[in-house]
Amino acid sequence: MKQFLEDFFSSLSDFIWGIPLLILLIGGGLYLLVLSRFLPFRFFGHAIQVLRGKYDNPNDPGQISHFQALTTALSATVGMGNISGVAVAIAVGGPGAIFWMWVSAIVGMSTKFFTSTLAVLYRGKDSAGELQGGPMYFITEGFGKKRKPLAAFFSVCAMVGALPVFNVNQLTQAVNDIALVPNGIQTGIISNLVIGIVLVVITSFVILGGLKRIGQVTAKMVPAMVLLYFVLVAIILVVHIDVVPKYVSLIFTDAFQANYINPNAAFGGVLGALIIHGIKRGAFSNEAGIGTAPMAHGAAKTAEPVREGLVAMLGPFIDTIVVCTLTALAILVTGVWQTTDANGVTLTATAFENTMPGYGKYLLLLCVAVFSISSLFSYSYYGTKALSFLIGANKKKYYNYFYIVSIVLGATASLKMMISLIDSFFALMAIPTMITTIFLAPKVMKEARSYIERLHEKNRQNNLS
Repeated sequence: MKQFLEDFFSSLSDFIWGIPLLILLIGGGLYLLVLSRFLPFRFFGHAIQVLRGKYDNPNDPGQISHFQALTTALSATVGMGNISGVAVAIAVGGPGAIFWMWVSAIVGMSTKFFTSTLAVLYRGKDSAGELQGGPMYFITEGFGKKRKPLAAFFSVCAMVGALPVFNVNQLTQAVNDIALVPNGIQTGIISNLVIGIVLVVITSFVILGGLKRIGQVTAKMVPAMVLLYFVLVAIILVVHIDVVPKYVSLIFTDAFQANYINPNAAFGGVLGALIIHGIKRGAFSNEAGIGTAPMAHGAAKTAEPVREGLVAMLGPFIDTIVVCTLTALAILVTGVWQTTDANGVTLTATAFENTMPGYGKYLLLLCVAVFSISSLFSYSYYGTKALSFLIGANKKKYYNYFYIVSIVLGATASLKMMISLIDSFFALMAIPTMITTIFLAPKVMKEARSYIERLHEKNRQNNLS
């Protein structure tokens, strides 16, 4: 049965992640980028100002601040996708896969701007009268109730896609390979169950407190861990500074050669397989176009949808351009990607241990634990929001119970099955999210032009005074 499920989800993932979805995500993202005349990049500095709270108004509608909305979204995206997902990308596709992750992120910045602007522009109310945002709401509020089946499809897929099985699986592998096995502690179903139970206890304490507690916790955890991770990788790069230019160059040259990937791994030949693999790992890492982050950004305290869209577009930049690149360079410059058969988080741990013997892998384990656990908090919120849309806000708590049970499943299942399961449902979530976003994009641009005019007028008045 286990083998059947592995093969089924692997085949499903390969089928869905074909050329049509690639065109929808990357082609759609490029269309949005051109339509906006590169607006997200032109207003990058303004986005930082919004994030720092310059435009915060406590009386604006919403539940959490711009900063908390971004850190909640980042706590889901800056996680195992950045540490384990990058390692998987390099192990399967070689250095060139990172280039296509970058492409996914650059295009994804535009996609995040549009989807998260829509999440605030077309906020709806749940059955309890609470203001909510996300693809299911901008589908029904932007298109009308006749499109509710499409919103329901997204919500069902989100409930599965939000399950923590991949993050838990890789955290369990990290604890086993980094802390237990080297110290002579036998690992197996019992140790995995213990890890799963510990995670259940920690996760339950936070997620049962609701979105505000999640936002408060992630606002403290995420920045601190990103900073620690940055420092650790900086040490690795300084030690291997002589080969850094070589491997940066290799990322670009191998992006069009695909020397490492199995030519039968995806549709489109060797190069097509590499591109799809890189885009897939990029999508898992930054979730641009998938539709999860707009659910967090839709809860931000703001009366200006464009502001939240600009804050949201910082996510793929921080997540993929910064954090994923750090991981990739750490793996490449240490050479472990060519000297070991390790995959996932174990490959990244090998790179840290190579440069910082004795303690590097434990510092990585600390980062992995915080990244992974913070991801558990945000994904639970996404799942409860999806269930709330489907059957009512008063029943959303039941998803948390199911979510908590699935943590144990993630701790004991295989990596291959977990990756294929989440990849499949992420792809299915992207279909309604991207189609709706493309159709509603002109509404976003109308709102953006209005916002820019008001911003310029306000600046002129400030200069005159």
